[in-house]
Amino acid sequence: MQSVADVDFQSLRFDPTRHADQHAAEPPRHPVVVVGAGPVGLTLAIDLAQRGVPVVLLDNDNTLSTGSRAICFAKRTLEIFDRLGCGQRMVDKGVSWNVGKVFFRDAQVYQFDLLAEPGGEPAGPRQGRTERGARRLTEQRPAFINLQQYYVEGYLAQRAAELPLIDLRWKHKVAGIEQHADHALLTIETPDGPYRLRADHVVACDGSRSTLRELTGQQSTGRVFRDRFLIADVKMKLDRPAERWFWFDPAFHPKQSVLLHMQPDGVWRIDFQLGWDADPEVEKRPENIIPRVKALLGEDVQFELEWASVYTFACTRMAHFRVGRVLFAGDAAHGVSPFGARGANSGVQDADNLAWKLALVLGGRAGDALLDSYAREREDAADENILNSTRATDFITPKSEISRLFRDAVLDLSREHPFARTLVNSGRLSVPATLDRSPLNTPDSAHFEGRMRPGAAAVDAPVTCADDRESWLLRELGDGFTALVYGDALAGRLAAALAQAAEGLAPLRVVHIRPCEAAAHAEVAPSLVDHDGFVAERYDMLPGTVYLLRPDQHVCARWRQPSPEALRAALKQALAIH
Repeated sequence: MQSVADVDFQSLRFDPTRHADQHAAEPPRHPVVVVGAGPVGLTLAIDLAQRGVPVVLLDNDNTLSTGSRAICFAKRTLEIFDRLGCGQRMVDKGVSWNVGKVFFRDAQVYQFDLLAEPGGEPAGPRQGRTERGARRLTEQRPAFINLQQYYVEGYLAQRAAELPLIDLRWKHKVAGIEQHADHALLTIETPDGPYRLRADHVVACDGSRSTLRELTGQQSTGRVFRDRFLIADVKMKLDRPAERWFWFDPAFHPKQSVLLHMQPDGVWRIDFQLGWDADPEVEKRPENIIPRVKALLGEDVQFELEWASVYTFACTRMAHFRVGRVLFAGDAAHGVSPFGARGANSGVQDADNLAWKLALVLGGRAGDALLDSYAREREDAADENILNSTRATDFITPKSEISRLFRDAVLDLSREHPFARTLVNSGRLSVPATLDRSPLNTPDSAHFEGRMRPGAAAVDAPVTCADDRESWLLRELGDGFTALVYGDALAGRLAAALAQAAEGLAPLRVVHIRPCEAAAHAEVAPSLVDHDGFVAERYDMLPGTVYLLRPDQHVCARWRQPSPEALRAALKQALAIH
């Protein structure tokens, strides 16, 4: 795999090679076979390999994605990529943005900024103030970056090539599957002929037209939206900031909507609503796309059309994300409209949820019920994404005159009235699901403020390490279970007892969070100094407060001053051990 920073990922072709498994007298057996080397399959394979699990990764093609496809990657996804060793490359190449502007007809009705004021609940990149009043980031990653999918896949593929436990096989297509009590038997078609593999577990990351979904007799059901949209990726020099601009009923495209986003390499994504009666083949012709782009940008703007697609979308999901030995993730399991960037981001979070569970089950530290929790949690997350996606689509594409009148009245009111802006929906932007119904959660036994309840994804904050190195909370958590213990000497004694309580279950990293004034009294290693107080504020921490975080950095329990027995019980709960 090439390692040049700006390799042309769209032109890469990966040569399929014969594997020793193809000559075996009996089907070889592997712990995990992942089907589909898109963003979700690559993420899962890398995560498993970093946890010591060998992975066979199959793809029926020998290329990365063409065209931009998914472009908008959220902060939580970037934090996952950080843990996989390729997040910085994504951020360096991508276009970071925080501001969105909403227009109705010819006027801007309002704008939103995902930067928050110092302190408070984080929902995007933060800025705080030091004692001298200078502003600095208080979360490492931006709310979103825009980055073409082929870059994301390319960087993930390069990372996968660095890991010897990943066996990536191009032009290996799954053609059949038989499920047995303790394994699945796959039939694989290749240019050199078919062969068979056994796998303890199979993960289907093979997209919206999933072959494995069909082979297992499953379906995705839901709602198909009777509308068509044109995506045009245009290369040009345009003097506009890196912001998300959304128009309702503009003069240059009346009665429809338009979305404009900046991408790297001088490429801009323009999304035109077309209406249900539009002919996809006609609309994709350059002679029809170019006048639309000129109407938006002006006759004098010089541009090149890089890629175009016309799509109709649906909000659908499978009834169950686990079918015996096969687990489904990403578009194979669920699909949403592109408004809000909930597709690729939720698929990466599927992989993040599943990898640690598979690793613990295969390592004998957890029972099969832990894999059932993957299905339960991510089915709930899919329902949340579908609900938000459906509401956004209904607002953007009203299906009746009454709905349109209501929508337009809300937009008119939003010019001057903040309450109306909460009703405007140009796509509720992707955030990680809070897994409130997870069977792995331990309910609170004390009162807490804020969002960091059991099931929530951990939020970031600046910290200082014991060696005076400035860092970020999420970077210091590791990839296993972590107990965050807050306070001074009391916390030190508590941390030692908690570490002992976890023995025999799963490795537990105990991290001592110290307030700035307690920095000279560290008793537990590793310890992190909460100089600015953002950790204490965002997690509502008092002396003796403990948070138990899962390997995917979701909260599974929290206490004011837990006993070792309480932590052990919560850890067993999080491992689905009963």
